[in-house]
Amino acid sequence: MEKEETILRELREAVLAYDENRAKEAAKRALETGVDPLKAVEEGLAKGLREAGSQFEKGEIFIPHLMVAAEAMKAAFKILEPEISKRGQKIRARGTVVMGTIEGDLHDIGKNLVSLMLEASGFKVHDVGRDTPVDVFIEKAKETNADIIGVSALMTTTMIGQQRLIERLKELNLYGRFKVMVGGASVTE
Repeated sequence: MEKEETILRELREAVLAYDENRAKEAAKRALETGVDPLKAVEEGLAKGLREAGSQFEKGEIFIPHLMVAAEAMKAAFKILEPEISKRGQKIRARGTVVMGTIEGDLHDIGKNLVSLMLEASGFKVHDVGRDTPVDVFIEKAKETNADIIGVSALMTTTMIGQQRLIERLKELNLYGRFKVMVGGASVTE
């Protein structure tokens, strides 16, 4: 269907152009013309954000670009989401992730970017925020039956909280139930 392909391309391009208004208009057109809203998200918006992520990885764009691309995607998604829910559709989840910044650390740009990229790749992300105690990560992971706990720390002084999380999982006999993903400027490869 030519019209559908045009709208999916427009959604993708609006995200890549960092244009929130254009993305919202394309989302409205998708609904008006009968494009499946789930397809609009997965093959239009998310595809655009994944391309932006790839550009970021190659050094072609920078963090602010990635953030405004994500904002364009979110704005359009808000228009499509009610119809997705109304139809009883669900975005295919590749897994569930609990994501946050460890206690004592208020930096969250990196965490937010990783969360956006995970969401664009089909993961359900539960953000527990910044300055988050270890037990909050664990409780949320148990509550949501998470596959992964992602814990960010920008500073070397808060990085030890990542190790405390792993130690606490061991104490509770939960080590191995969740994959633990750590990141932040102070964390080496």
